[in-house]
Amino acid sequence: MTSATDPHPQASVTPDLPPPAVTEAPPDKAPRWSLPALIAILALAAALYSWNLSGSGLNTFYSSAVFSGTQSWKAWFFGSIDAGNFLTVDKPPLALMVMGLSCRILGFGTWQMMAPMVVAALGTIWILHSSVKRVFGHAAATVAALVLALTPITVAINRDNNPDTLLLLLMVGGAALGLRATRDGRLLPLLGSAVCFGLAFNTKMLQGYIALPAVFAVYLYASRLPLVKRIVNLLLAGVALAVSSFWWATAVSLVPADDRPYIGGSEDGSAWNLIMGYNGLGRVLGGEGNGGGGGGGGGFSGTAGLGRMFNDILGGQISWLIPFAGIALVGGLVLAGRAPRTDLTRAALVLWGGWTLLHYLTFAMAEGTMHPYYTTALAPGIAALCGAGGVMLLRAFRADKRWAWVLPLALAVTGIWSVVLLRRSSDWNSWLWPTIAVVMASAIAGLLVFRSAGSGTRARLLAASVAAAVLASVAGPAAYAASSVSGSGGGMGGSNPTAGPTTGGGMGGPGGGGGRGGFGGGNAGGPGNGEAPGGNQQGGQTGSAPGGGAPSGAPGGGNGSFPGGGQQGGGETGTPPTGTGGDAGTGGRPGGMGGGGGGGVGGGASTELIAYLKKHRDGAKWLLAVSNSQSAAQLVLASKEPVISMWGFTGSDKAMTVAKLKELVKKGELHYIQVGGSGMGGGGMGGGNSVSSAVTAWVKKHGTAVKESAYSGSTTSNSSSASSDSASQSSQSTIYRLDASDAG
Repeated sequence: MTSATDPHPQASVTPDLPPPAVTEAPPDKAPRWSLPALIAILALAAALYSWNLSGSGLNTFYSSAVFSGTQSWKAWFFGSIDAGNFLTVDKPPLALMVMGLSCRILGFGTWQMMAPMVVAALGTIWILHSSVKRVFGHAAATVAALVLALTPITVAINRDNNPDTLLLLLMVGGAALGLRATRDGRLLPLLGSAVCFGLAFNTKMLQGYIALPAVFAVYLYASRLPLVKRIVNLLLAGVALAVSSFWWATAVSLVPADDRPYIGGSEDGSAWNLIMGYNGLGRVLGGEGNGGGGGGGGGFSGTAGLGRMFNDILGGQISWLIPFAGIALVGGLVLAGRAPRTDLTRAALVLWGGWTLLHYLTFAMAEGTMHPYYTTALAPGIAALCGAGGVMLLRAFRADKRWAWVLPLALAVTGIWSVVLLRRSSDWNSWLWPTIAVVMASAIAGLLVFRSAGSGTRARLLAASVAAAVLASVAGPAAYAASSVSGSGGGMGGSNPTAGPTTGGGMGGPGGGGGRGGFGGGNAGGPGNGEAPGGNQQGGQTGSAPGGGAPSGAPGGGNGSFPGGGQQGGGETGTPPTGTGGDAGTGGRPGGMGGGGGGGVGGGASTELIAYLKKHRDGAKWLLAVSNSQSAAQLVLASKEPVISMWGFTGSDKAMTVAKLKELVKKGELHYIQVGGSGMGGGGMGGGNSVSSAVTAWVKKHGTAVKESAYSGSTTSNSSSASSDSASQSSQSTIYRLDASDAG
């Protein structure tokens, strides 16, 4: 029992809590350079994530939902694409809620939307730094923060409004709290960890759980509490996890189906189906609108397999330091040796190693949709292992001759792999790889020569060699990251952001379409030209992914003119593209917008078409009903009015039925429907379904076609002007007018 006057209260130990292992305590006093280094890294990250942000293409799919959330609290809660609340995005709405609140307070715009995402990204770096510092010290924490800040795919996604930035903050926060609970033996941090992972679930569903087994397993094994107490605490954490994970899905299910929007991505309009299907095992096994069946991840990241992270598409985004992290993890665990069960050093290595391994295997083997930016979730684990394991290897390198070869080997492998990655694009910064090779070789030589330095000049030269090795290790990722800011990289804006040059094709395979801005456009068989978001020509090859062009008539295909000019295209898709690319040089969005899912928050559909629809709206709730969510999102942003997406993002949602359409028309809530091209007839990326076919047939039978000359000022329709090309002619879309009398 410790009294209040005990001069050494820290010496008292609770009987059932053995003292911490001697390997876990870094120096308490921060060196003078630590805080300035962290501030410098955060400032660098802030510049990378926010510089020229207004010129960066955002995902219009999410931009539309954020805008709609500023117009309707119901749309804000459900994550609806339009303020009329017909259909939601295919994710839980937590990230949209955060951006929506920012835009409600500050006004709708790029900066207003992205401000909380930039803050979240900086928060992730700070949390990782703090967690690594508590176990491994300030040097390890600084390296970890720097690696995370400069990971190319992380920079790319942090400049975008996809939900992955918030997802990473919540998962890293959950891991850090789990490690703190393991160290302190307190329940509250463990409950906080569970809540963080539950909120991560409400950001991207099951992806938010990938690292959770490693966190809970480390707590169960390494906590200093008795086993029964550990199990009870984990059960309580399980309750907190369930509540924080399923509150939104439960709330949605309590709202009658007629009073809520259709949940995008689901097969029956329910959030539970979305959890188990499209955003559940479908991502790993394929199917459920996720491609698969040998497509190897929807064609965006190359063929599934253990080597996927190192291929031409993902290698430059995430793999730079994976070899070093692997060597550091194994070396650190060996150095931990037979430490006590409660050793925090080993626990932290296992946690971050488990994080990395679980994410690696999930992404590498996923047969469903696998976008490159998913791999940003690998970055915190890699960063932590590089910092923690790197410092452990450095100490062993200096203290034990048996370890004198391990750190130089790890650095040599890192340098060689950097050269390999950079030489994949020989015409991109061709000076960089020789520079890295020379600097890394010099750094390794310096380490070996000055290994036993104690103080003075030799010690300073050893420190300079270590700094040079770190610099050479992050130079390649930094160059890729900088390309996202300057716009010189080949990443596709908005819907599928990447950093650095295009090396593997826009659709995930060598020879596929390149450049920024989406997947539509490009003559069949022709390569993309690497235009910036909104550019006219995008690559496409005849055949199927990887390397194939987007399908005609799909959200991302080049053919399928939208009334008002231009071609329908661009955007993230959920299934592997097949077929032939569309016409070159015709734009990529409804109404002549450039290709891609990017393009900021302003939309860009034909102003003449929008003006016509508004003039003849006659009090309807929705301005227009279109095939898919990308088309709807573009029109919502351009018109600032609700637009219905009938078949969702992949074109396979059964959100609109003949009965529902009749009801909307009878009530006067909808008058105009787009049919054909990338519209209902094509079924979007889902390939069509019986419901869409029935709706299409009913609209054509009962509706009145609106001539393009009525809103474009042209006396010649697209169909007649393209009569020499039967394939193009058949893909034209038409807008039909329906009134209450047409619905019977």
